[in-house]
Amino acid sequence: MSSFDEMDAFEAASTPARPSLSQMAMAGGPAPYMDGLNPAQREAVEQLDGPVLMLAGAGTGKTKALTTRIAHLLFTGKARPNEILAVTFTNKAAREMKKRVAGLLQREDAGMRWMGTFHSISVQILRRHAELVGLKSNFTILDTDDQIRLLKQLIQAENIDEKRWPPRMLSHIIDGWKNRAWTPDSVPAAEAGAFNQRGIPLYAQYQTRLKELNACDFGDLLLHCVTIFQAHPDVLEQYQRWFRYIMVDEYQDTNVAQYMWLRLLAQAHKNICCVGDDDQSIYGWRGAEVGNILRFEKDFEGAKVVRLEQNYRSTPHILAAASGVIEANQGRLGKTLFTEVEEGEKVRLIGHWDGEEEARWVGEEIEAAQRGTRGVRPMGADEMAILVRASHQMRAFEDRFLTIGLPYRVIGGPRFYERMEIRDAMAYFRLAVSLDDDLAFERIVNTPKRGLGDKAVQTIQVMARTNGVSLVEGAKLAVSAKAIKGKGAKALEELVMGLDRWHAQVRSEADNHVELAEMILDESGYTGHWQNDKTPEAPGRLENLKELVKALENFENLQGFLEHVSLVMDNEQDDGGEKVTLMTLHAAKGLEFPMVFLPGWEDGLFPSQRSMDESGVKGLEEERRLAYVGITRAEEVCTISFAANRRVYGQWQSSMPSRFIDELPSDHVDVLTPPGLYGGGYGAAGMSGMASPAMQGAAASDIFEKASKADVYNSPGWKRMQARASQRGMSQPSEGANLVINATAVSAHTVGDRVFHQKFGYGEIMDIEGDKLDIEFDKAGSKKVVAKFVVAAGDSGDVPF
Repeated sequence: MSSFDEMDAFEAASTPARPSLSQMAMAGGPAPYMDGLNPAQREAVEQLDGPVLMLAGAGTGKTKALTTRIAHLLFTGKARPNEILAVTFTNKAAREMKKRVAGLLQREDAGMRWMGTFHSISVQILRRHAELVGLKSNFTILDTDDQIRLLKQLIQAENIDEKRWPPRMLSHIIDGWKNRAWTPDSVPAAEAGAFNQRGIPLYAQYQTRLKELNACDFGDLLLHCVTIFQAHPDVLEQYQRWFRYIMVDEYQDTNVAQYMWLRLLAQAHKNICCVGDDDQSIYGWRGAEVGNILRFEKDFEGAKVVRLEQNYRSTPHILAAASGVIEANQGRLGKTLFTEVEEGEKVRLIGHWDGEEEARWVGEEIEAAQRGTRGVRPMGADEMAILVRASHQMRAFEDRFLTIGLPYRVIGGPRFYERMEIRDAMAYFRLAVSLDDDLAFERIVNTPKRGLGDKAVQTIQVMARTNGVSLVEGAKLAVSAKAIKGKGAKALEELVMGLDRWHAQVRSEADNHVELAEMILDESGYTGHWQNDKTPEAPGRLENLKELVKALENFENLQGFLEHVSLVMDNEQDDGGEKVTLMTLHAAKGLEFPMVFLPGWEDGLFPSQRSMDESGVKGLEEERRLAYVGITRAEEVCTISFAANRRVYGQWQSSMPSRFIDELPSDHVDVLTPPGLYGGGYGAAGMSGMASPAMQGAAASDIFEKASKADVYNSPGWKRMQARASQRGMSQPSEGANLVINATAVSAHTVGDRVFHQKFGYGEIMDIEGDKLDIEFDKAGSKKVVAKFVVAAGDSGDVPF
């Protein structure tokens, strides 16, 4: 390996020299790259020495300021290209930064060797010093699949039950420890219970095995560098001398390991400029620490904080709405965005009866905007986006768009029917309809794991080909001939018996296909597979499966649903034309669209109940930052919507509007909620501060009257609804509201009558107690409802609600 002096000589020889005094004098006046900077941006660019925090709000031109600052360092001769370390989070951002710097300096290549992601820069450093952490310079970097496979080997060697303690769960735990810069011997005692108290020893074994393989994973790239810097001061000193100026983009997204990596490199000269927005820190679930940016001034004494507050993206109404929401957060540095663009439209807020109505309305609005009949300029599909909190919300929009022929794209993940868990479930449904579907059988025969390896599957295929039958029949022959041994034989027998049973029920037209779908997923073990999976993706996959079952309610049978999905997939070919964008709020960060729809703003969905339960106030504040990010993606038109009722885990549940809606400033919001929903007033939209107490009370009364129609008083969200109503100053219902039996009431109905309910459809009265009816609905099952909300099935009048 070259000595440090030799490497210094190489760097100097391969780097363009600084501009001479005569060159700088001939340039005269301010450099042209400074043109167009506002005062705050110019201040951030010109403050070259010492620690600087560029607190850049959404759409305030932070990339322009950052790249101009790099150009200014080079143009003024303060640093050579190799003396600047510029770090960002994505390769795309790094490429964009290099391109902009080269453009500002009017060169094809600015010579920036040390510009890239945390991981790409760490690889360069680690290649030079690999032996200091027990590796060779030609080490390999494992991808996720290799990492899981290696952990699986270690788990099997320890005789640990993989079903209860899957390798992916251990991988997630270890990744979290590495994000905190914990080596196996520095994991705190509080973590000792992880992975059934085996996590830390397995972590140590994993690291040992990686060194034996001369390999590391992505977490190691930063962890090893931090270890080298801490254990070898001479190496750290060399890099501190090389990197005279450090610049970091998206600093609010750094984790502990990245934070330590940066602090170690910057502690000598302290010429570090971090660019970020504490109000856009939304990745806490993957290790990001908003505290890193909040304590910047404490970490770097004498730091200069420059606030970029002039927004170049959104209208004043949109900025005011976003600011109103984020001001409720306590953990923030604070800034006030402003803009010089036209006032534009107010943020639109609308409530819907349910999620399907919400999707229909959004589809109509998009079509109207395309035609130019929405009151704004005509917009193309590419100019519009729908940003959801959870991926399972996408299904209603996808189905609606396909119905009306509206082209769309899903960003940041596959479309709903392309997701792995949905394809697996659909394969089970296809087999229940047709036992001859060999492709479906091949997909699920060992999903979830049934102990059937490649050899067993080949045996089934040989049996089927030899006898000229389907793979299902081939599996039956293999079972009867005892051609498959071990635990896989019993599992295969249970599978083919299940398939026969489900197929028979499909053929029985009287069977409830929704219940059958749930039964198939349960009895096959597929639902249990994801329930037992401890990885972060598992809860989302379960939600998607529940959303799939919910979709079946719109079809007469399983066959009709499968035909619908086949047409959906056939229509999903990319024709290269304009498409509406559908994506999660997390995936939307950094993007912008003229028209943005933000659906599903209901407490429990957004903010996420899971986030609040797991992280308390910290989780709530991150959810609020996510709301801020969503609003500030909109340039011209922003629409927030919520549903009074939404099906959750197969049950209708009434929801309160998101608490974030209460935080929107009334002067910048137009409420479009139709009369009758939640009382129809401003208070009805969940914005209690904008309505009189009388209106709020009326709105609350109507909320809970509507809720009774959905029969949701026994739902898990009922207590939260009571609490939220109390917080908003609305008349708080008791649990017995509209449910207390009026024993003196005489029902106009009798046991055995056929009746109709607007939400649950047709049913038969099984019992009567006062004004309460026990009804067995044809499709919704047994329900207890108030008599005034049903009519005799033979009546011709309108349903009285």
